[in-house]
Amino acid sequence: MPNETLARRYATAIFQLATEAGAVDRVGHDLHTFVAALDADADVNRFFRSPVVDRNEKSAVIAQAFDKLHDVALHAILLLIRKRRESLAPEIVAQFDILERQARGAQTLNVTSARPLSKADLDVLVAKLTAAFKTPFDVTQNVDPDLIGGVRITMGDKRIDGTIAGRLDDLARMLSTN
Repeated sequence: MPNETLARRYATAIFQLATEAGAVDRVGHDLHTFVAALDADADVNRFFRSPVVDRNEKSAVIAQAFDKLHDVALHAILLLIRKRRESLAPEIVAQFDILERQARGAQTLNVTSARPLSKADLDVLVAKLTAAFKTPFDVTQNVDPDLIGGVRITMGDKRIDGTIAGRLDDLARMLSTN
């Protein structure tokens, strides 16, 4: 929890600077690119997170390797190095995404089905939910063959379970109480 709170503070500052610069999308993209680069190479990740590597050397290497990043994103990363907060980078990106989504008034929507939905079916489902809840959604689609059939929808803290597996669980629960 303390790391989440601290990461939220950094993300809020980065988001405010990105908003002032009119580059929220670019800064978000660049932060994701940076974290993905860390995740892609274990040696780079180890170098970035190492407390043994001199901060000035680390800053110089990162500044040179990621010189194409937006200034706000690059300076945020360099600040993390100066403050020895490198391990917060992934959580800061997650908190930045939350702030960006809130600024747009959007919610997350997770659609899980037994097999992949076609683009047309997913679009119809999202359009109906958008009209019903009067909010835009950031959609993530997952496939879980254990659901047998149907769709499970998760919107923030709400869940709609229209799967066969969910109905079977409900039936089993009802039969066990009688």
